Amino acid sequence: MEKLQIAESKARAVADTIITYGLKGVGPLESAAGLAKKYLNDARFASDEDRINTLIKWEMAKNFTTGFLTGLGGFLALPISLPAGLAASWVVQARMVSAIAILRGYNPAAKKVKTFILLCLLGNSMKEALKGVGTKIALQTGRNAAVQLPARLLVEINKRIGMRLLTKASQKGLVNLVKGIPLIGGAASGCLDAVSCRLVGNAAKAVFKKAPKKTLSATKTKKKAKKG
Repeated sequence: MEKLQIAESKARAVADTIITYGLKGVGPLESAAGLAKKYLNDARFASDEDRINTLIKWEMAKNFTTGFLTGLGGFLALPISLPAGLAASWVVQARMVSAIAILRGYNPAAKKVKTFILLCLLGNSMKEALKGVGTKIALQTGRNAAVQLPARLLVEINKRIGMRLLTKASQKGLVNLVKGIPLIGGAASGCLDAVSCRLVGNAAKAVFKKAPKKTLSATKTKKKAKKG
């Protein structure tokens, strides 16, 4: 029982650290808001879909070179016991998903949105991780369903996400993943990270569909009411 509690505590710490640094940035990486703003202000893109697809491609390139990123400082100081390269990869991905959420009209600082950002890091394993917690509809409809999720479900989802990430971080999990890549050494790791980033990006596009205008206008109305 004690070992389980320790594992769950570590899982929460990993998830909290990844989402925190994914949002505010670390080392050479600016914040998710700053990243999203660059794409929003770039007139070369015809639509948000073009912005998001290009964003994913560039972040895949960064994931391929996480060894370079970790060498620039910041990642080695993260308050979690994970390999620097793995921590860097997850932070890059969390930052990418957060930027996608912003481009689609969501507030990544909201607790429920944070949960879905972390959920996207699981890529194709999302549905498997959520078995039995009643979130099938939530995954299909994006943030509208997420807003309706009760707090107890969010706690359970966050715990499951953290445990999944810890499993991926274990030596056995990493070895099993790398076996499927026909390369060796750093190239294999970089290729794995890039493929993982693509899966995470696709998951983010599916989860964070365009935010309904009603939701956005309602949020603005609430802010005005508070000011008044």
